Amino acid sequence: MQVLRPISSEDFAALKNIAVESGHGFTSLPVDDKLLTSKIQRSQESFSKSLNSPIDEGYLFVLEDLETGEISGTTAIEAAVGMQVPLYHYHQGKTVHHSSTLNVYNTVEILSICNDYTGSSEICTLFLREQFRRGLAGRFLSRIRFLFMAEHSERFSNRVIAEMRGVSDENGHSPFWQWLQEHFFSIEFPKADHLVGLGDKVFISELMPKYPIYANLLSPEAQAVIGHVHEKTKPALRLLQKEGFEHRGYVDLFDAGPTVEARLENIRTVRETQYGTLDIVEELPSSETTWALSNGQLEHFRATFTTSVVWNEQTETFTTTSKTAEALQLQQGNKVSGFVL
Repeated sequence: MQVLRPISSEDFAALKNIAVESGHGFTSLPVDDKLLTSKIQRSQESFSKSLNSPIDEGYLFVLEDLETGEISGTTAIEAAVGMQVPLYHYHQGKTVHHSSTLNVYNTVEILSICNDYTGSSEICTLFLREQFRRGLAGRFLSRIRFLFMAEHSERFSNRVIAEMRGVSDENGHSPFWQWLQEHFFSIEFPKADHLVGLGDKVFISELMPKYPIYANLLSPEAQAVIGHVHEKTKPALRLLQKEGFEHRGYVDLFDAGPTVEARLENIRTVRETQYGTLDIVEELPSSETTWALSNGQLEHFRATFTTSVVWNEQTETFTTTSKTAEALQLQQGNKVSGFVL
């Protein structure tokens, strides 16, 4: 049985392996011992805080196989982005050049640098190791974050965003960055990507063009990838779209990948979650329906997914096995929440 829980110091080696396996473009997990250690420590501090509103917390989770102890994946939530280090995006807009005298009317797409998502909550750092990419584990990792946020809504913004990885080749080179590099930055995309992962974003404000960029001045290759995701990111984007996330014209500064957003209360998982009490039995036949279940706690948060669940809407009761209850660290009659995965 696989259980999602807050990361601990003992998970450092597993997190570093995930960082290595994630490759180029996964800026939230750079291969840097000091940074990974600080991420774990920050997460532990965030879970232990008593809060009424989001400030600058980061919640990092790992997915563990209880039988083997192996860590198969990770996922995270940033409570309020851009509060300490500026969060930059390009926003796609239009400008019109019109001359009635010459009977000329041209609409041109522009990219304007902005900090519009400051204070938003961000879901991020979702990675499932390749040998575990089967069944519903990936969907579980994606959706369970919304349940956690709903159960602790005072810790998060009502505006939730997700930055999607943009188009790059097998060596990590982005066609969009190539144009920026030639004209403004003079450093390779992997290096810029790595600096951002380390939290070093000063060079962005120092070198980024301050005025809107006319998209038609970019190379054809750069124009073609604006707002598009990496091939490997398409499944993750489809999952978020099913949850109600939309792209409203914001793209990443480096690879032009889209940032999608939704209101927390409008997210499908939040709307479909059921809340009830736990009824424990020794055995329960598997059904065709898989449920994701959460114990609703904070520091001792546990969540899993299983087909051995019966939901009784009339009595608001989740019936499940003692094995599942043990994985969730719950006892008979405890509060539990869940949704159909």
